[in-house]
Amino acid sequence: MSAAEISMKPPNTTLSPYTLVVEQTALKEVTKRSTDSVSDSQYWRYDVSQKRHKSGAGEGNKLCFKFIYSGSCPRGEKCNFQHDSDAREQYSGGVCIDFLIKGKCERGPDCNFKHDLQNEGESHSRTRRRSESDSGNRSKVCWFCLSSPNVESHLIISVGEFYYCALPKGPLVQDHVLVIPIEHAPSTLTLSQQSNSELVKFQNSLKLYYKNRGKEAVLFEWISKRSSHANIQVVPVPSSRAAAVRDICNMAAEKLGFKFVAMKFNNSSDGREWLRKQFDRNYSFFYVELTEGTILSHSVEENENFPAQFGREVLAGLLNMPERADWRNCALGKDEETKMAEEFKKQFEELDPNQ
Repeated sequence: MSAAEISMKPPNTTLSPYTLVVEQTALKEVTKRSTDSVSDSQYWRYDVSQKRHKSGAGEGNKLCFKFIYSGSCPRGEKCNFQHDSDAREQYSGGVCIDFLIKGKCERGPDCNFKHDLQNEGESHSRTRRRSESDSGNRSKVCWFCLSSPNVESHLIISVGEFYYCALPKGPLVQDHVLVIPIEHAPSTLTLSQQSNSELVKFQNSLKLYYKNRGKEAVLFEWISKRSSHANIQVVPVPSSRAAAVRDICNMAAEKLGFKFVAMKFNNSSDGREWLRKQFDRNYSFFYVELTEGTILSHSVEENENFPAQFGREVLAGLLNMPERADWRNCALGKDEETKMAEEFKKQFEELDPNQ
């Protein structure tokens, strides 16, 4: 595409966070250091020729969105934008990322973040107060918090004490389900043992539901260090293809340059207890539970290039529907979503552990 076509703004859109337009006057205090830079580009998920670095060699005053948001960048020293540690610290201290990058925020009073730069001492003194209020503020804008005005309540199919089930936006296949903790937590592996018992009941019910329809359940969770609200994706695959899931996962892992840790269990409870021990909060983590009880897990290193949609992409490839790897290609209208959810609730009612 030409530069003009790329920059053309479709109607009814909001400003992209990747639009790296910097107003120098607003960023004068932030961009003190000359740091690394990053180019934010789309690349094939399993191309691992590019390695991440914590610093780059960007020139000019434009800041790298990736570095400010996550502290790292997939383009490393080839990035064309600055990796400004001061801006990263300001963002970690609760300053709006749009304000840092563009010098302004179009959300105005609806934004839950600060629109002024903090002094060095303020960052530490406000940390505790910010952490206490973060959960409440984020739950107001979180798609998965039941108390949030943004929750898609028409997709909910069952609600328990600690977890609820819902159909996803843009399902990969029919009967694709999300199991979501009611608590605003970044991982299901850090929640209480009591809540874990309810989760296992949900999982076992869904497995039986699929088995009655000639399918097997594949469960996976991506736990990013930047995750806000956890969710486990449960995807039914035809029984005839279930045995191939492990092979295609291993093949995709090999292309990315890592190997899964594999362990087989007789029940989900034992498997989750093992996962709790494997999980380190200091790293991102991915695991998938296969149909025969085997769990594949991988702890993602700081500079490792791991696609957030790994699980969905692998299953889309297995089912010969690569065009559905992106959920946005599968989005449905609200009326159709509501109809699907009501139909699923009706069929799942006898197995629903909350009935």
